[in-house]
Amino acid sequence: MVHFCVCPAGAAPLKVQMPALSPTMEEGNIVKWLKKEGEAVAAGDALCEIETDKAVVTMESNDDGVLAKILMEEGSKNVRLGTLIALMVEEGEDWKQVEIPPLVSSKPTPASPPPAPVPPSPAPVAPPSRAAPAIGPLRLSPAARHILDTHGLDPHLATATGPRGLITKEDALNLLKKGDAGRQAAPATALPPPAPPSPPSSPHVPPSAPVSGRPLHPAISVPGKPGAPGTFTEIPASNVRRVIAQRLTQSKTTIPHAYASVDCDLGAVMQLRKELAQEEIKVSVNDFIIKAAAVTLKEMPEVNVTWSGEGPQALDSIHVSIAVATERGLITPIIKDAADKGVQEIAASAKVLAQKARAGKLLPEEYQGGSFSISNLGMFGISGFSAVINPPQACILAVGRSRAELTPTAEGLCTQHLMTVTLSSDGRLVDDELASRFLEKFRKNLEKPQRMVLA
Repeated sequence: MVHFCVCPAGAAPLKVQMPALSPTMEEGNIVKWLKKEGEAVAAGDALCEIETDKAVVTMESNDDGVLAKILMEEGSKNVRLGTLIALMVEEGEDWKQVEIPPLVSSKPTPASPPPAPVPPSPAPVAPPSRAAPAIGPLRLSPAARHILDTHGLDPHLATATGPRGLITKEDALNLLKKGDAGRQAAPATALPPPAPPSPPSSPHVPPSAPVSGRPLHPAISVPGKPGAPGTFTEIPASNVRRVIAQRLTQSKTTIPHAYASVDCDLGAVMQLRKELAQEEIKVSVNDFIIKAAAVTLKEMPEVNVTWSGEGPQALDSIHVSIAVATERGLITPIIKDAADKGVQEIAASAKVLAQKARAGKLLPEEYQGGSFSISNLGMFGISGFSAVINPPQACILAVGRSRAELTPTAEGLCTQHLMTVTLSSDGRLVDDELASRFLEKFRKNLEKPQRMVLA
């Protein structure tokens, strides 16, 4: 929900600010406005779609009024919490005459051109000094921001030609051309222009590459001939991928990972799935894996723990996180109270959550608070792998594909359908002995699935 506050002056507007739509959200991207300027808005109406650090969330209004002015256009990136993104007026007021707060004026006054320097004595012409920054934040398009940040240019020197004072990509490029011309003109009075530097012999990042960590716009590449060593084009990272990168780095640098693997026989699961299919009950192998993991956690509560700053914390509930790959990155929706659900109920929940995850419609409570994670790459043909723990959880189970193997028995050779699972565990919470016992109990539960069909 978005919060409005009424400004005290006259027919002042209702302020629409960037809200915190997840506990870890620090900034968001405006994906799409669902209302237009001048359109009536009722309490509960969807105003716009915002990409948080986890998903794309619809922001709703909690008041009636008219949307008077959109201050952050669609496509605005990295909008900090509390930033003014739109203005509303009360019903009956003239929305076209909305009072724009001074700090977010839709038509900021362009910065005056820098004054020419007065040299104290005859000397080579010095480069012009930068103009003083204008009061109030400027409005820049994502491409313009990247260009200006990359080349260290003052955005206040750009002449805004976009709607409501927006500095566009073309404005930034014009400023860049002016800066290049100024830099070339200054030394021309004293020395001839230097010869262009020879290209580096090793494929290191060139000096013109950004050092601030900001990704370039997809259309912006490091200068150089196409295909030359050291040239590249950076792809802007979404909020989701930035958070994934932070969490993975945190996990691998602060958690002592330990790994253990075991082969499970899926023969009984395969047979039971065929019997259920005849009754038009469709469940996947992954649904049985989720159920087996949850049952094992219930039998071994010492594994159902998380790590806090002061040590282990035992959890009262068993919420299993399942990894789902989306276009925005990996996200882990939660099957809540999985140990108390039957395989059919788990299958239905997993299907709905996976669809919402891929559509970017997960609610915060649907992907936060899991106690154990499962990542299944077997469906992609991966035989086995080790997954990275999702902090503050203690374990994640990596599932490979099933394979048929001939095994000698007293009656001769028989075919087994084996699947390798690998447990990544936090060595501070789950030592090697405990991890081995967990995997052994998990294997036994999975190989006897009959009791897991119903809750």
